[in-house]
Amino acid sequence: MSVLDVGCGPGRLTIPFARYVGSTGKVIALDIQEKMLQKLEKRIKDNNLTNIETILGGAGEGKIQGEYSIDCAFLVTVLGEISDKEKALEEIYNVLKPGGVLSITEVLPDPDYQSSKTVMHLADKAGFDIAKKYGNIMSFTMIFTKLVR
Repeated sequence: MSVLDVGCGPGRLTIPFARYVGSTGKVIALDIQEKMLQKLEKRIKDNNLTNIETILGGAGEGKIQGEYSIDCAFLVTVLGEISDKEKALEEIYNVLKPGGVLSITEVLPDPDYQSSKTVMHLADKAGFDIAKKYGNIMSFTMIFTKLVR
């Protein structure tokens, strides 16, 4: 399994993802902050993990376009920080395998919080189909699947 962790930061989720997918899987950790990736790279080394690739850049900047084929992508309290959300979700859609999964989590009081209505609209515009929604207005996760165009 291949996983894309968008806005990975120091790897709070990246490290568990890497353990989950195991040695035959891969995690692509994408972040715009070099210092966060440096912290993650230290954690990767400390945990003797070899299945994580770090990429400096943001979603929608073309850093992952065309080079990867992903099973699952995660955006945890990150969507609101992305300047061109439509372009970012389009890029994620393009690297997901047919039937691939996109998980978007939003939590208040995050200052960049996106409402479920906004998330739904953006994901729909990118071509995703809603599969499940968990939570409430304060904290939710929406699971989308890639529609085959």
